[in-house]
Amino acid sequence: MYINPRVVPRESQRLSFTMAVRVLLGFHVSEEEMRHLFSTFQDFVDNVFSLPIDLPFSGYRKGIRARDTLQKGIEKAIREKPLSTAAKDYSDALDILMQSAQENGTELSMQELKECTIELIFAAFATTASASTSLIMQLLKHPAVLERLREELRSHGLLHNGRLLPEGPLRLDSIANLKYLDCVIKEVLRLFTPVSGGYRTAMQTFELDGVQIPKGWSVMYSIRDTHDTSAVFKDVEAFDPDRFSAERGEDREGRFHYLPFGGGVRSCLGKQLATLFLRVLAVELASTGRFELASRGFPRVVTVPVVHPVDGLKVKFYGLDSNQNEIAVMAKTDELLGAAV
Repeated sequence: MYINPRVVPRESQRLSFTMAVRVLLGFHVSEEEMRHLFSTFQDFVDNVFSLPIDLPFSGYRKGIRARDTLQKGIEKAIREKPLSTAAKDYSDALDILMQSAQENGTELSMQELKECTIELIFAAFATTASASTSLIMQLLKHPAVLERLREELRSHGLLHNGRLLPEGPLRLDSIANLKYLDCVIKEVLRLFTPVSGGYRTAMQTFELDGVQIPKGWSVMYSIRDTHDTSAVFKDVEAFDPDRFSAERGEDREGRFHYLPFGGGVRSCLGKQLATLFLRVLAVELASTGRFELASRGFPRVVTVPVVHPVDGLKVKFYGLDSNQNEIAVMAKTDELLGAAV
């Protein structure tokens, strides 16, 4: 039976968008509304860096239209959102923003809420989708790693005869006990950090390798170059999750050799959620699906604006127990993630 291949970057974007809307922001929207919001957000992202030339059919005009449509949909979701945390088991990011404003004697306007919402979705969108795509590509390239993940699930009583056990939602403590899974995620983020670096301002004059950096200068640090040149990592080009095992622990020497989410007090606020997202996705892939490359070879990977495969990554997904059962791994992960949170 022919299985339609999934274009992984696109599906990863859809999945990370759904996660941001439902888990990060706590919006309750229908599947139809979710599809419309995702399509509109895609139009917005595709044109967000267009030249500011306001002409008909220009990228700038398309981006403005997409932003306005997106804000209307977001305003509707905000007004329908249960704003009382008593109605939920947890406080989402939007709750925390509003509570913080109230604690400081202010209240966010609807326009401010809409802008904050778009920023939160944007922050969780491309980077998480990039890391998800890299994870799937590496599991395809390294079947022995995927089998070790399955063996770890079996040893913890979470996998039996190709089925995720026990029935029901995953628990955070179950995921936290999967040490090899943690190593795999760390290695994916070491080799394929979605964002190449970041900017900081020098708080005081300092010297680096004989060069004086004056106070107030903007400095860009490179995450990718740091991972590539750090002396603590051996055979840096190899995909080797065991480098993060308790026995080797190559990342334990020094504070800033391994920094996929940046470093210091300005590290990424969403790193815990992003890591949980990748862990749940890996568990779902290892436990409920067999998947294979749907092209002759792996696509070339580029790093701008985030790490992604050129022309996408086409993959066929099957059920573990049958070559004729197509499964929707990507569409189910947000449900498991919401349960884990």
